[in-house]
Amino acid sequence: MSRLRLFVLLPSLLAACADAPLMSESTDTAPPDTTPYDPSQGGMVATAYATGGESDTDGPPTTTDTDPTTGEPPPPMCDDASKRCDHLFSFPDNGETSVDVMGSFSAEGWTVGVPMTSDGVNWTATVPLPWETQVLYKFRIDGDMWIPDPGNPNGVDDGFGSMNSVVEGGTCEEFSCDAGVVGTFDWRDSVIYFVFVDRFFNGDKGNDKLTGVESAADWQGGDWAGVTAKIEEGYFNELGVNTLWLTVPMDNTSDQGIGTDGHFYSAYHGYWPTNLDQPEEHFGTLADLQALVTAAHDHDLKVILDYAMNHVHSSAPVYAEHKDWFWPNDNGNGGNCVCGQGCSWDEASEARRCWFTDYLPDFNFENAAARKFSVDNAIKWIQDTGIDGFRLDAVKHIADPWLFDMRARVKSDIESVTQEHFYMVGETFTGKQDVIKYYVRPDMLDGQFDFPLRMEMARTVLLRQGSMGDLAGFMDQNDGYYGNGVMSTFIGNHDIPRAIHLAEDQPVWDNQWTDGKDLAWNNKPGLPGGTSAFERLGLSFTILFTTKGAPLVYYGDEVGMPGAGDPDNRRFMQWANYSAGQAQLLQHIKDLGAIRAAHSALRRGARKTLSSAQETMAYELKDANETVYVVLNRGDAAASVGGVPAGSYKDELGGAMVEGGMVDVPARSARILVKP
Repeated sequence: MSRLRLFVLLPSLLAACADAPLMSESTDTAPPDTTPYDPSQGGMVATAYATGGESDTDGPPTTTDTDPTTGEPPPPMCDDASKRCDHLFSFPDNGETSVDVMGSFSAEGWTVGVPMTSDGVNWTATVPLPWETQVLYKFRIDGDMWIPDPGNPNGVDDGFGSMNSVVEGGTCEEFSCDAGVVGTFDWRDSVIYFVFVDRFFNGDKGNDKLTGVESAADWQGGDWAGVTAKIEEGYFNELGVNTLWLTVPMDNTSDQGIGTDGHFYSAYHGYWPTNLDQPEEHFGTLADLQALVTAAHDHDLKVILDYAMNHVHSSAPVYAEHKDWFWPNDNGNGGNCVCGQGCSWDEASEARRCWFTDYLPDFNFENAAARKFSVDNAIKWIQDTGIDGFRLDAVKHIADPWLFDMRARVKSDIESVTQEHFYMVGETFTGKQDVIKYYVRPDMLDGQFDFPLRMEMARTVLLRQGSMGDLAGFMDQNDGYYGNGVMSTFIGNHDIPRAIHLAEDQPVWDNQWTDGKDLAWNNKPGLPGGTSAFERLGLSFTILFTTKGAPLVYYGDEVGMPGAGDPDNRRFMQWANYSAGQAQLLQHIKDLGAIRAAHSALRRGARKTLSSAQETMAYELKDANETVYVVLNRGDAAASVGGVPAGSYKDELGGAMVEGGMVDVPARSARILVKP
């Protein structure tokens, strides 16, 4: 029996591991190789830009059923409607600049299509086609000329004086499942909330312990019991969230470490793992984590754990026992191999063996024994907790075979048992789309965090630099860039200053890549007054919740919490005494969550820009069920926005009836229009 090949579409939790509690990876954008990692933060510091445990309680089954003929576990299954068969399209290379396959194979097939690659002889692309479904297609040459396939005699009239080529519907022995539809959950429907556990809610004061460093960088009491309490209160359901991303669960060192800023830090962020098979004592017991996952599932929430595989703390037993499993801290030229010092953050061979600090030994996953140990540990955490996905940290800093082995083991050991897709999303902190895209593939990751989109939104919507036309142009090329990957879109995370400060009338920083470290300890920014900054941040969330991908809410951003660079961007969660602006933003995100859940086009539809100008932008989202129109105005005055077809529409954000054509949009706001 042939094994099922899963589609990379399902979200995967790689990670935004830069300055955050992840074992961060280097940012590839502004300062290339010189960005130092700050061990105190559990992440990387950008200087000129934002730059299995042993289970003693009942848990998920750890055995797999096997096929009586082959002895292999059965593959995850999906309905015929979700099955896809790979088809190779080919077009002779005659010197074209670009060739795309456009067609009826997906909702965005006629608008976005699939880019083809050339080997100098032929342009080719492998496209998953719907099961037993006829597909019509054309080739788009250099972005504007459309022609039928000269190598396919089968065609039908396209209604415009030409022909569409035809691939007749068929089946296949090795199929994939569309868009993460393995089992009952479609990861395109995911809305992720990043719970920074230590800073979220203290549910058990019995596990509170201090390291003795400055309070901003010490443990502050948040734990798994606290997260469970908020789950049971219904906090996440009210937000429209259906997926929780939790910080690293493994036991960390009790040592303190000095950061590049001269301050000492504890391991509150979770990125200095020591005992890889034990839970972090500050967060609770394994039973507490299992109870959290059970509560989440009872409330229709998926759980993703941050998994830090790149390195361990120097006090880790595995380092003492198996130093040969780790790269030596030696660059071969008489110096160390600390990232950004003796070795490069970015040059591939060095980036995969450099140490983030001299006390974080870097795993050598070219060593098969080391790789097996790490993957075994990751699988054990899944089996012991029943989680639904991983956010994988510092992806570009590890050897590719780790990801290949991890994906294969997830299929054989996890998905064959659960019959659900296990989502894995990665973090590569960079503005380089090609670097991010490399890992978005069926045998690696389901998706990555979309840093390039975040930075362009922060620049145009929050900082009001350039025009909304710039954003429209970027989104037009970004929409299909990662193919069928389920990317996670975001405006804030733990590696960059709180987004609210970029949205102020007078922004605290004028660079969307800033790390905000200049104000992390002294002269920390406070909560903005008024409502304008909260409205701009809300406008960014409107874009996230009305486009494809798995939108992320970084804890506290739903109320516009203030904070500079790490650790100030990780203040303890604010649970009360909201200002008018905060209360307005919180309600807006709750509304967006409900609207996104109600309209499939917002989660899966093809996006098309309808108009754009200096301050405004309009686009449509269309799938087989509906068309939704989104109209945005970042300006400080009301504006009329064109592009929406004539007709009467209901604004889902307020309930008002609106006529198409030129649509009036208040300052710093949006309309989400549907046919009543």
